[in-house]
Amino acid sequence: MGRPRLQNSAINPIEEEPAAESPDAAAFTPATGVGGGGGGHHAALACMINSEVSAVLAVMRRNVRWGGRYASAADDHHLEHSLVQSLKSLRRQVFSWGDDRRPWCTVDPSAYLRPFLDVIRSDETGAPITGVALSSVYKILTVDLLDPGAPGAEAAVHAVVDAVTSCRFEVTDPASEEAVLMKILQVLLACMRSRASVLLSNQHVCTIVNTCFRVVHQAGTKGELLQRFSRHTMHELIRCIFSHLLDVGDGTEPLCIKSEIGGVDKDQAFGIKQVENGNGSSGTVTGAGDDNALGVEVPNGVRIMVEPYGIPCMVEIFHFLCSLLNIVEQIGLSPRSNTIAFDEDVPLFALGLINSAIELGGPSVHEHPKLLALIQDELFQNLMQFGLSMSPLILSMVCSIVLNLYHHLRTELKLQLEAFFSCVILRLAQSRYGASYHQQEVAMEALVDFCRQKTFMPEMYANFDCDITCSNVFEDLANLLSKSAFPVNCPLSSMHVLALDGLIAVIQGMAERIGNAPPRSEEPVKLKEYTPFWAVKCENCSDPDHLVKFVRHRKYIKRRLMIGADHFNRDPKKGLEFLQGTHLLPEKLDPQSVACFFRYTAGLDKNLVGDFLGNHDEFCVQVLHEFAGTFDFQDMNLDTALRLFLETFRLPGESQKIQRVLEAFSERYFEQSPQILVNKDAALLLSYSLIMLNTDQHNVQVKKKMTEEDFIRNNRHINDGHDLPREFLSELYHSICRNEIRTIPDQGVGFLEMSPSRWIDLMRKSKKTSSYIVCDSRPYLDHDMFAIMSGPTIAAISVVFDYAEHEEVFLTCVDGFLAVAKICAFHHLEDVLDDLVVSLCKFTTLLNTSLVEEPVTAFGDDTKARLAAETVFNIANRYGDHIRTGWRNILDCILRLHKLGLLPARVASDASDDSELPLDPIHGKPAPSSLSTSHVPAMGTPRRSSGLMGRFSQLLSLDTEEPRSQPTEQQLAAHQRTLQTIQKCHIESIFTESKFLQADSLLHLARALIWAAGRPQKGTSSPDDEDTAVFCLELLIAITLNNRDRIVLLWQGVYEHIANIVQSTVMPCALVEKAVFGLLRICQRLLPYKENLADELLRSLQLVLKLDARVADAYCENITQEVTRLVKANATHIKSQMGWRTITSLLSITARHPEASEVGFEALVFIMSDGAQLSPANYILCVEASRQFAESRVGLTDRSVRALDLMAESLNSLVLWSRETREAGKDAERISEGIREMWLRLVQALRKVCLDQREEVRNHALLSLQRCLIGAEGIFLSSSSWIQAFDPVIFTMMDDLLEIAQNHSQKDYRNMEGTLLHAMKLLSKVFLHLLPELYGLSTFCKLWLGVLSWMEKYMKVKVRGKRSEKLQELIPELLKNTLLVMKARGILAKKSTIGGDSLWELTWLHVNNIAPSLQSEVFAGQELVQEVHAKQRECGTPLQPDGSSSGSLAEASAGQSGG
Repeated sequence: MGRPRLQNSAINPIEEEPAAESPDAAAFTPATGVGGGGGGHHAALACMINSEVSAVLAVMRRNVRWGGRYASAADDHHLEHSLVQSLKSLRRQVFSWGDDRRPWCTVDPSAYLRPFLDVIRSDETGAPITGVALSSVYKILTVDLLDPGAPGAEAAVHAVVDAVTSCRFEVTDPASEEAVLMKILQVLLACMRSRASVLLSNQHVCTIVNTCFRVVHQAGTKGELLQRFSRHTMHELIRCIFSHLLDVGDGTEPLCIKSEIGGVDKDQAFGIKQVENGNGSSGTVTGAGDDNALGVEVPNGVRIMVEPYGIPCMVEIFHFLCSLLNIVEQIGLSPRSNTIAFDEDVPLFALGLINSAIELGGPSVHEHPKLLALIQDELFQNLMQFGLSMSPLILSMVCSIVLNLYHHLRTELKLQLEAFFSCVILRLAQSRYGASYHQQEVAMEALVDFCRQKTFMPEMYANFDCDITCSNVFEDLANLLSKSAFPVNCPLSSMHVLALDGLIAVIQGMAERIGNAPPRSEEPVKLKEYTPFWAVKCENCSDPDHLVKFVRHRKYIKRRLMIGADHFNRDPKKGLEFLQGTHLLPEKLDPQSVACFFRYTAGLDKNLVGDFLGNHDEFCVQVLHEFAGTFDFQDMNLDTALRLFLETFRLPGESQKIQRVLEAFSERYFEQSPQILVNKDAALLLSYSLIMLNTDQHNVQVKKKMTEEDFIRNNRHINDGHDLPREFLSELYHSICRNEIRTIPDQGVGFLEMSPSRWIDLMRKSKKTSSYIVCDSRPYLDHDMFAIMSGPTIAAISVVFDYAEHEEVFLTCVDGFLAVAKICAFHHLEDVLDDLVVSLCKFTTLLNTSLVEEPVTAFGDDTKARLAAETVFNIANRYGDHIRTGWRNILDCILRLHKLGLLPARVASDASDDSELPLDPIHGKPAPSSLSTSHVPAMGTPRRSSGLMGRFSQLLSLDTEEPRSQPTEQQLAAHQRTLQTIQKCHIESIFTESKFLQADSLLHLARALIWAAGRPQKGTSSPDDEDTAVFCLELLIAITLNNRDRIVLLWQGVYEHIANIVQSTVMPCALVEKAVFGLLRICQRLLPYKENLADELLRSLQLVLKLDARVADAYCENITQEVTRLVKANATHIKSQMGWRTITSLLSITARHPEASEVGFEALVFIMSDGAQLSPANYILCVEASRQFAESRVGLTDRSVRALDLMAESLNSLVLWSRETREAGKDAERISEGIREMWLRLVQALRKVCLDQREEVRNHALLSLQRCLIGAEGIFLSSSSWIQAFDPVIFTMMDDLLEIAQNHSQKDYRNMEGTLLHAMKLLSKVFLHLLPELYGLSTFCKLWLGVLSWMEKYMKVKVRGKRSEKLQELIPELLKNTLLVMKARGILAKKSTIGGDSLWELTWLHVNNIAPSLQSEVFAGQELVQEVHAKQRECGTPLQPDGSSSGSLAEASAGQSGG
């Protein structure tokens, strides 16, 4: 019963492996085992070895053969076999080791290993004995007893490998055989994992791998456990070996290593040889003498190298692994009867091993040229072949290997990666090229894995899309992802979502790179002069700036070449001319540049290229030879070279053209690869022959095919009269038969297959191609990349979002939308962002105007719509700077929410609404806010309750006009979700934070608001239209107020919109109210900050003057309140006359409005009181406005009197300005003239009020006029001003009052007698007060006579039909006082005059008509009168009836009295 126990112990490697991987967990730690220190450790190790010896001996005793040797020794000189003796000898010695005299580190490991190894080598031992011996060696290795520094350690470890790999044993049953094989694998793996593995040579490592692989192969006919364990061990071996690649040197091998993999022999190499003997069969694992073993060969024929293992064995092993991918062709095996089909099993196993090697050794491969060369050529060629396998497992493993290679070696695999993506991924990921669904899925998964590498797409773009010799890999992959995400006439599948993941991974990679560098201003690339486009190189690849410019420059060239190719395909001549115009070809065409255009430009019509190259024109022939010169045929077979040459164009049909083309080819081929050809003619003839053979073999119309003998016979004596070697021609024949030369390239076939000839060409190009550009985390190329993929990307994400039904997919799409928006904002791709906004707005369903019974409930139930709404408003808030036309769609959504009553109440508020709602100082009530959202329109239906909670309360309210059912729980939940969504949108921030928007975006937002409001129409409009227009106007005013620093940008559009509203409205309504008060509010808020725009702002208020009378009347009081507020807040900021004219015009209008006059007058009082806000710019305007209020009969008389006082008090300002002008000096006269003009306008205004029907107003006006005339001394009036004051003002007023008194009813003008008395007093007082200034005037006599004339007229006036007694009493008294003053001043005195009249004489002529007694009272004696009469008689001047005389003075007097 012992055999099963031992076998079970032997075939249970899984439980024993942790001891090997974690020696610390074992009974004996490495330090303990090799240290040999004090304590009982040395004894423990000795006990362990002794135990293993006992185990082997015990199993041997159970065997009949070995048990008999103990019983009978008659036929032998020794009692025991040498194997038993050596084991017992070890038992005797083992306890003497490990003490202080002989520590374990000084013990030769062979001493305790050899007895076990002898048992393993012996072909006399059975499987159980061999298995126990292997277990003992395994235990010794796993406790790390074998010290690399011990004497003989190297020989010992070599002996272990030699013994185990040449293990021989008798096979008694299949189970025991499998157990031994598993133990062999265990020991070999433990040997590689031990510290002593560094002592192994390259040959030993190769032998270990070879042995393990033979066990793997043999396990195919054994049990599944052995199969799996052997494969696992092989994987672990490869991992163990290649994990040391990081520690190996740079590969400076002392010997020239030649890797050689022996052919696999199905009978011997991979099986345990079965030979018959007397006791049954015997088993062996590869002996050292097998010719087909994995090994390294050196030139001198020595097969075993003793150097520590390193690069040579790794190269050999890797080469061996690559060769396994061709195992089916090499050994011609058919699928075995195992659990995995053989056509998939061996390649999959080999690929797994290769992947493990690359995973661990990849980072160091580039330091070892031979290993790198294997990967670049042999491995990648096999990967290209197996990448097209129908097996999803193989394809998946291939993709994993390429992903690892990309990570570690992409700088060395530029063209190989291009080929893989072009020929494998792009081909298999699309069903139209015949790939199965599983192939498509695996290929797409692999592509998505690549896209998740942050720098993958930028590197594809920089290295391939920007290289004229490469295909547009980035563009093709991006288009593939976009198209694959589109569900066309089918539901959304996992493939669509997978492609979407890849697309979004690319986009998010770009978005994450944004923060790693500041935005760059991309200057457009232009070619200023011709340079060979195929030879463009980067000046300084280490500098990112230079590298980016270089990459963009190459992309520009490539794009222009493709445009040129398009022109060439339509007209070759125009195509070349286009390229000359863009400096890609020289002004004078040269053959080389045209040849390189044909050679390196994708998309050319190969028929046209072939015709051009075959043309007999001399220039075309030169181009043909230059074209052939671009090929590298060095050491290339003729058929391969011919294939590559004819793939680039279509061979013309004419024999002469074919002749010219093949001559150029033959010349180039013979120049580079003569081989056995004597001259180029031989190459030409053989090329012709190959073309004919190709046609013969592959043309279906040829019935009788050429045989090999025919082909050889046809090519006799073509090599300068000699025959070519038969083997050479035979090889060419079979190559053409197997693989057709396609002289007519398939147009639009799809992706090319990687044929052997193309691979040879690729490897040659890889040595010359530009170096691989490694991209970092900076977004230098993302602008150009995103511009290419943005359209398809947005469309793809949108379609998936539309088709999706699961929230996880929704959120993925939202992440994509936000990433796109972030990229657009950073790279200033406004058009793309607008497209994104348009797409998202459609998904909100808010633009759907179809009738929905419960739109709010429907929106709340639609997760997609709510997510879209959150996303679009998130984008508007975060990236609004870069939205242009998209604002219109966003506003459409906002308006829809507004109509549904879902917007927050303060959406249309501006930043300082909270602080700018003071109480009206006049009435103590809040001033009307132009931005109040609670306004109920004057006409039409009232709005719904505004604000989110208002909408929600509507839902819950039962007090409605029509009975309605209680909302269900589902409806309430939907409404709650709707409200939460709107709150998350932060719609109000779009407008309140608009001051942070860039200018272009702000302007487009304002234009969108104006567009959304619609053009106002005359007449009535629907309530909804008016509500929309009002709301848009509120928003427009809000952003205007929030952008006072940029009002210039917005003002024109805002003003024109408000003007359209004002001019088209004929009845009071909410819209015109918002327009008018919004305009006033704008002026109020902006005047303090924009003095340069003050005139423009105030001029806009003239729109108020253009209001229809009914509209103006309705809002007059509120308008006046706003104007008053504006004046009080901003009077100091109004500088210009135009601005004040607008203000005073508005105030003047209110003078006759019952409700508004009080407020308007208060504003005027504020301006004119104490002259605080009076200025030369507004003085005349304010005086005129005061006159309007003084004359207005609206309100109490006191207000008119107060207005007159304001006018009179304004004289103080004139005096002050006049004084300041005198002190200023400069321009004093001009300014003084202006002041005099203001004073004149003041007295003229007062003169008009003196004619008012109201007695109190008339009289107060006279007193005010008197004050202004008397107080004008400080103004320094000129003589002309005084004359204008008397003649046009005083005398005109006297005349008008006289006319009123005589011709108007007393009912209209009460107590005119008192007014006349006041007027007469004014005349007298003003004259006397101003007498000193007036006397010096040349016209004084005329002025004085005018005064006398008016006194005389007023003496004669009749009031109510009779003369006024009061005037009769007053006038003589006033005249007497005047005469006395004039006498006292010496103005009125008798003077001797020689000829002519005098002031004296004329004065008394008038005075005598008024009061004859005054002369005697003022001047004593009557001689004066007599003298005057005598003088008159002498002169012959008759007295006039009024007492005046004719003459110059009389005439002047008459003229004055007539005034």
